[in-house]
Amino acid sequence: MNLKKLIVPALSVSLLIPTAGNVQAAEKPTVNTPASQLRADLDYLLSEHFVLAVTAMTKSYDGAKDAEAANKALDQNALDMTPAIASVYGEEGAAEFERIFREHNNYTDDLVNAAKDKDKNARADAEKEVAEFVEEFSTFLSTATEGKLPKEAATEAVKVHEAQVLEVFDNYVEGDYKEANETFREGYKHMYVISDALSGAITTQMPEKFENTKSDTPAADLRSALNSLAAEHFALAATGMQKGFDQKEDYDFVSWAEDAHTADFKAAIASIYGEEGAAQFEKVWQGNHINAQSEIVAATLEGDEAKAKEAKAKLDQFAMDFGAFLGAATAENLPAADAEKAIKAHEDLVRQTFDQYVAGDYDASYASFREGYKYMFGVGQALGGAIVTQMPDKFAGSEMPSDMPKTGFGGASDSTSTSAIALTGLGSLLAISALFLFRRKSMNQ
Repeated sequence: MNLKKLIVPALSVSLLIPTAGNVQAAEKPTVNTPASQLRADLDYLLSEHFVLAVTAMTKSYDGAKDAEAANKALDQNALDMTPAIASVYGEEGAAEFERIFREHNNYTDDLVNAAKDKDKNARADAEKEVAEFVEEFSTFLSTATEGKLPKEAATEAVKVHEAQVLEVFDNYVEGDYKEANETFREGYKHMYVISDALSGAITTQMPEKFENTKSDTPAADLRSALNSLAAEHFALAATGMQKGFDQKEDYDFVSWAEDAHTADFKAAIASIYGEEGAAQFEKVWQGNHINAQSEIVAATLEGDEAKAKEAKAKLDQFAMDFGAFLGAATAENLPAADAEKAIKAHEDLVRQTFDQYVAGDYDASYASFREGYKYMFGVGQALGGAIVTQMPDKFAGSEMPSDMPKTGFGGASDSTSTSAIALTGLGSLLAISALFLFRRKSMNQ
C-alpha cells in the first residue's frame, strides 16, 4: 500500500471528484467511494472552520501578534469551500454560499470587540447578526439540497455550532479554561455530525453523481472517526506548543484536552484491537510523542539546543515505534514502513508550524498549520482502509441497524436520517459521543 497515493484524494477541494479506481463492488466494504470522499472533504472543511474560528477569536481578544494571520487563515478556509460547493451546485450556488458563509466570519470581530469593550449592546447586535446568519445559511442548505436536509434540522445544527463557538470564547474570556477546552472538544465533534448529515443529503439528492454509493456505511463511519481523531490531535498539538511557548495561563488545560483526546483514541483502538492493543497504543503514543513535544517547547524557552535536538530525536523514534505498531495491528495492510513515513511527515509539519511561530513568521506558521491539519485526513483514509481490508466482515453492509439511535437530523430522506452512523467498531465510539453531545446541546437551547 502506498500511503502517499492514498493521501492525495483527501486533498481534493472538489466534492465530486471520486477516488478514481478505488470504487469497489458493493459486497466488498471500502472507505474509498465517491460518497465517503464527499463526507471526508466536508469533515475537513467544516472542522477546520471551527478550529480556526475559535483560534481567531481568542487570538484577537488577546491582541496576539498572530491574530491577523489567524483571521486570514479563517477567511482562506471559507474561500476554499467555494470551489468545492461549485463542484456540486455550480458557480451561482457557490457564489451565494461564499457570500453568506464568508461574511459570517466578520461577526467574530464584532463579538471580540464587544467583549473587549464590555459593551452589552454591541454584543446583542452581534448575536442578532449571528441569528440572521443561522436563518439565511440554513435556508440555503435546505434549498440547495432540495429539502433532503430539512430546514429545521439545518437550523438546529448551525445554531448549535454557533452557540458552541460563542461558549468556547466566553469561557476563555472569563478565564474558565477547563470549560473552554471541554466545549472546544464538543464543538469540534459536532462539525462531523453536520458533515455526516450534509453528505447524506447531497448523495441522496444526486445519487448518480456519487455512483450510488452512500456516505453512511460502516466503512465511511470508520474513516470519518479516524479523520476526527487524527485532525484533533494535530490541532491540539500545534495549539498546545504555541501556548507553552507563550506561557499562557490556559496551557495546562490544552494539555488536559490532549490527555482526554488520548483517552478517546485509546478507547477507539480498544474497540478494534482489544484492551491489550489499546494499552500498547497508549504506551507508544504518550512517551516519545506527547511528552517529547512538551520537551521541545521547554528546550526552546531555555534556549537549550541540545535538549531540543534530543526531544526531536524522540519524535523520530516515535515515528518508527508507532509505524511498527500500526503495521503489526493491521497485519501489514498498512505497511509499517509506509506508516512510519506518514507519521514522520506529520511530526515534521507539527515542528514546522511551531518553529515558524517561534520565529514570528505567522503567515507561514498558519499555512503550515493548514497543511498539517489537512494531511491528517489522508492518514485517516489510509488507516481506515487498512482496517476495513483487514476486517471486511466487521464493516460489511450499508444500512444502520434498526435498533440503533438516530442523529437528531430527523425528517430527511431515508439515507439522510440514517446518516447517524452504523455503529460498528471504531466508528461507533465517536458517533455515539457526537450524537450525545448534539442532543444535549439541542436540549439546552
